[in-house]
Amino acid sequence: MKTEKEIGKVSTYFSHVGVAAIKLTGKLKIGDKVHIKGHTTDFETKVGSIQINGKAVKEAKKGDHIGIKVPDKVRPNDPVLLMA
Repeated sequence: MKTEKEIGKVSTYFSHVGVAAIKLTGKLKIGDKVHIKGHTTDFETKVGSIQINGKAVKEAKKGDHIGIKVPDKVRPNDPVLLMA
C-alpha cells in the first residue's frame, strides 16, 4: 500500500506558467512524487524542478516557499502529499 504524508500546502497558482507556489512543512527533492488533493484537485506528479526565489534547487526543506511545475490547476490551501 502506498503511504502519503502531507509536506505542504499550495499558496498560489500561476496559470500562465503552470506553476504551484507551495509553503513546505516537510522536505521535498527533485524526483519525489507528490499527490495534490483538494476539493476539486486530485492528481499525482513527479517533481522535475524546484525553484526558490527564481533559483533552481535540488531539494527544499520545511519552511521554504517553493515553486514547482504542475500538470493541472491547483488552488490555495490544497494539501501537497509526498508519496512513499
